[in-house]
Amino acid sequence: MGQRPIDRRAFLKKAAGVTAGAAAFPYIVSSAALGRGGNVAASNRIVMGCIGVGSQGTGNMGGFLGRRDAQVVAVCDVDKGHRDRAKKAVDDRYKNSDCKAYSDFRELIARDDIDALSLALPDQWHSIPAVMGARSGKDIYGEKPLARTIRESRAISDAVKRYGRIWQTGSWQRSVGHFHRACELVRNGRIGKVSKVEVGLPTGGGGGNNAVQPVPEGVDWNFWLGPAPWVPYRGVLHWHWRWIMDYSGGQLTDWAGHHVDIAHWGLGLDRSGPVEVEGKGVYPKDGIYDVPTQYKFTCTYANGLTMIVANDRQQPKGMGAAWYGDKGWIHVNRGGLKAEPESVLKETIGSDEIRLYRSRDHHQNFLDCVRTRKETITPADIAHRSISVGLLGEIAMLTEEKLKWDPEKEVFLNSDAGNRLLSRPMRSPWHL
Repeated sequence: MGQRPIDRRAFLKKAAGVTAGAAAFPYIVSSAALGRGGNVAASNRIVMGCIGVGSQGTGNMGGFLGRRDAQVVAVCDVDKGHRDRAKKAVDDRYKNSDCKAYSDFRELIARDDIDALSLALPDQWHSIPAVMGARSGKDIYGEKPLARTIRESRAISDAVKRYGRIWQTGSWQRSVGHFHRACELVRNGRIGKVSKVEVGLPTGGGGGNNAVQPVPEGVDWNFWLGPAPWVPYRGVLHWHWRWIMDYSGGQLTDWAGHHVDIAHWGLGLDRSGPVEVEGKGVYPKDGIYDVPTQYKFTCTYANGLTMIVANDRQQPKGMGAAWYGDKGWIHVNRGGLKAEPESVLKETIGSDEIRLYRSRDHHQNFLDCVRTRKETITPADIAHRSISVGLLGEIAMLTEEKLKWDPEKEVFLNSDAGNRLLSRPMRSPWHL
């Protein structure tokens, strides 16, 4: 008698029972058994729901819609326009009208037939659906930054571990060849011992003083605010929320999950953090936008290395990550890879040297790991450490103190004011 096929849903439900202490998931299933390759049976597809389907969320949804081993069955957004457009895109892709549209993410998460979530929400909304989704047994592709505060970020990382979930952060640069190449060269000592890293992030987030105005038709403004303080609508909705601290830390926190993440990867420090941080920011003097328009701070690590994070106009090499060693430097950004000496770029990484996790497709890496229960290329605990650097810099600039940080206990050793900023109050009834 032939081997009985493994049912994907039963497999994933069994995965939900993994304890937090499990070192590795014990069930490794071949891709053939799960239907990868040619025509994938409907019963073996990873069933997904997408929460937050604005610009980034729609892009991620499209990344999953094109996969033969995934099927999107539900979308959710507090903006009816986004909701309707996303449902139409899904229905058009599958040539039916089966996609269910929700305005309340809790209803989508409660569905037992959904295996995985794609989350793309304003930063104040990152933690609650993520923790709720993990608790309900869903695997999650979640956008960077991991969360708005260090405490919320830690809560996500802990929940993913506690409930044995697979998490992929949208820090997709790790799945791009030249970023991977840069980090392997640095990790294997091609520029010698690194003593300094510069991380350049975008400049911007200027002031604005919009008048109070009617909420757009079809938008649930109170739900959009969620755990953030209630304020009247002033035209801040699908993009410009990034310039208000109640929802974001501006370009600093929007991009730290990209370039700080790469800087850490190249150093092998992506599961740790600095021990000291200090810096200064330039903030708008009036208007409703209050994130820094310019920022610069220095992090010192236990091994003496320093990481300088600043808006690109204050960095010698602009955007990206630049490592400086005693034998040269390497700089990488979305435009490419440079080094001094240039000969470094022709170096071959030997079979006995450090080989970093390889992914050529960020969305597919998530789906593959949902099946195998292998850790993704950007798991929650690494994403937590990446955004912690940005959030620590934000706190140092707000307090104007030289802060001493314990990366294990995740507390400041010399600042009550700093410790108070590790979390933000949540507006009732929302809480973690």
